[in-house]
Amino acid sequence: MSAIVSDIGAALSDPGLAFPAALTFKVALVTFCLHLVLGLSLGWALAQPKWWGRTALDIVVTVPLVFPPLALGFVLLLLLGRRSAIGGWLDQSFGFSFVFSTEGVILASVIAGLPLVVKPIEAAIASLSRSLGEASRTLGRSEWETFIHVIIPNIRGAIVAGLVLGTARALGEVGITLMLGGNIVGKTNTMSLEIYNAVFNGEYPRAMALSAILGVLSVIVFIILRRSSKPILS
Repeated sequence: MSAIVSDIGAALSDPGLAFPAALTFKVALVTFCLHLVLGLSLGWALAQPKWWGRTALDIVVTVPLVFPPLALGFVLLLLLGRRSAIGGWLDQSFGFSFVFSTEGVILASVIAGLPLVVKPIEAAIASLSRSLGEASRTLGRSEWETFIHVIIPNIRGAIVAGLVLGTARALGEVGITLMLGGNIVGKTNTMSLEIYNAVFNGEYPRAMALSAILGVLSVIVFIILRRSSKPILS
């Protein structure tokens, strides 16, 4: 036990940990915000009765759950690389690229965790009685007001559960990030990739210490979300 505590202390005092820790926090924060917006929007859309394009959207949202992360990362690398149509257009028009950049790491985390956020919200909205929305609209509330004041308070638990799962997935993302971000030290190396690097280099005590730190951060995120769900979402 003392050896583990010593390893964690050594990892915390390592100057090289500052950048991956800061990057991981930044990625998790941005991913959380995007998951909240996209989760509510896509969850609501997919919960609506059948409409043209719903099946295609459902497939796109669900793919990260069933597609191997490394393979998905490689597909994204091909689609967004500078030699691709999309990547070339972004580079020429805006001087911007998702490949080997912080934005790419964020995109990887958002894609990886999005199904875990959308699916609970979709199921919760679909299970709500339609009479709630009808009653709200009868009282003169708009669709937006109904969504904010009626739908969201009734699916608060699903929103929190989805955000917890999505944020945890973002904190632990490796496969897609490895392909899209490139694992560049000082630029795209997150805490999870640092664990991967430590194991790859045979530095098991460091890997264990970093895993413990990341595990504690995940638990803290879970506790904060659970305790602050009412003031945030009501």
